[in-house]
Amino acid sequence: MRGSRLSTLKRWTGVFLVLSLAPVAGWKAHAAPLKLATLVPEGSIWDKDLRSMSDEWKRKTGGRVSVRIYAGGVAGGETDILRKMRIGQLHAGAITVVGLEAIDPGFAVLGMPLFYESYEEFLYVLDGLAPELKARLEAKGYAFVSWGHGGWVRFFSRAPLRRIEDLRKQKIFVTAGSDDIVALWKENGFKPVPLAQTDIMTGFQTGMIDVLGTTPLAALSLQWFRQASYMNEVGLAPLAGATIVNLRDWNEIDPADREIMLRDAEVYEKRQRETIPEQDQIAVDEMSRRGLEVTRSEDPKEWNETARRIAASMRGKSVPQEIYDAASKLRDEFRASKKEQASVGARAGAQTATAGAAR
Repeated sequence: MRGSRLSTLKRWTGVFLVLSLAPVAGWKAHAAPLKLATLVPEGSIWDKDLRSMSDEWKRKTGGRVSVRIYAGGVAGGETDILRKMRIGQLHAGAITVVGLEAIDPGFAVLGMPLFYESYEEFLYVLDGLAPELKARLEAKGYAFVSWGHGGWVRFFSRAPLRRIEDLRKQKIFVTAGSDDIVALWKENGFKPVPLAQTDIMTGFQTGMIDVLGTTPLAALSLQWFRQASYMNEVGLAPLAGATIVNLRDWNEIDPADREIMLRDAEVYEKRQRETIPEQDQIAVDEMSRRGLEVTRSEDPKEWNETARRIAASMRGKSVPQEIYDAASKLRDEFRASKKEQASVGARAGAQTATAGAAR
């Protein structure tokens, strides 16, 4: 597709990230809308949010923004979306860490199992790594617009998972094309089954897979919990992602409009950071009312040690060594800071108590 275009973006507030774009020709509106694809289900809250924001972009840019949305995976999985962006069939994507890893392996650091203990810790590491990760995107031909968060990944399964051995007996979904991840699972005695992201429901229905690592928001929205009605309580990793635009298209956007988009993207990113944890728990509560059973681990230490061993084995393999080490340093800085804050708080409390007793 030739000629200048205007692209625009909107962040979603749920399990996947959403992006909206619009074209320009010589800084004027293109006759046809730019195409964006996402796995967000059509008619879902995120899809509705995207469409309403697209209307707002059109108003703010005086009609220069026009968007055609391909939701619900109709354009394929995230690797399909990226391929279509490269050849010009699509212009932007709302991509989770799965798709980002396909662009550059450095993004795998965002999803390592039990590497992060909280959203606060994860966001500290993410902010520290952001300049390097954005540069890696640009080097591969993509413009970064904003981060997004879809909740905390847990195992959903057809049978209860209380011990690691329970998981080793089950067939685990892995995104097709993730050869390094497949090898990693196998090396640790598990049974990964590579499938397209759009084939997850079929995989459960046909017995090809028994276990899926996903967020409560995704499991509820896409109704996967109907086939996998057990959720292990262990939070494995945050589901992060980024809204990206083909760099060719991004560079053709009026700089003033780009600034508008980026400023708004920051607003929605901040809102996601604040609301997603609560939405995650709301999703668990809703699924529980519909038959989901949350299972507890009989030996949490066993889960922690296995997951952390797998994460450590990713260094220099699935995750570039320099990215892994930078993330570890940032994580340790955060934990040391929190420990110091707790120590200062304890000392202050003790001093207050002593002063009160003296009075």
